[in-house]
Amino acid sequence: MDNSLQTLLADPRIFRPRRDDGAGAGHVATGFPALDARLPGGGWPRGSLSEILSAQWGVGELRLLLPALRDLAGRGGRILWLSPPWIPYAPALAAAGLAPACNIVTWPDNVEDRVWAAEQGLRSGSCAAVLTWGCGQGRHHFRRLQLAAGAGGIPAYLFRESGAARSPSPATLRLLLAPRNEGLEVEILKSPGGRGGRVLLGP
Repeated sequence: MDNSLQTLLADPRIFRPRRDDGAGAGHVATGFPALDARLPGGGWPRGSLSEILSAQWGVGELRLLLPALRDLAGRGGRILWLSPPWIPYAPALAAAGLAPACNIVTWPDNVEDRVWAAEQGLRSGSCAAVLTWGCGQGRHHFRRLQLAAGAGGIPAYLFRESGAARSPSPATLRLLLAPRNEGLEVEILKSPGGRGGRVLLGP
């Protein structure tokens, strides 16, 4: 490597994404082997925006994320929650292994503030993941989140209503959730490499 480039990269003022969590090749295991087997890389993509779509909230979207969040927070990071539709129930999170002290929850006043807060969390180097609801009204907002996730090297999760599946999105991964009698159905609408399919996660 050119000496001048080495000198530049060694400058502490240059932002370097954190990738020291030991989870390997740019992915975080979902904690559900059947789903990991369908996702390129075997899990949630790091440094990318993942979109989770559902007709209503409370069908199991947090259950889907908890194993990964527990793993990420266990490595010393914080989980930033932006405008969740309910107040996260600390005892339930603790029972699932996600210590309440690891979570930062806030409700910014408007869409622009939510997008800005998400960007700051993604780029800060102190968050392990960012979860956001109602964050953006167009592709330019989602593109900003995708770029910020790439800069920070951490996963961003955007929750949207299922009707948004008809609209294009810059998200790397898009999943559509639907409750079934047998459990939670996860449909892969978009993934790296274009591999789709459905996975049923048991109750």
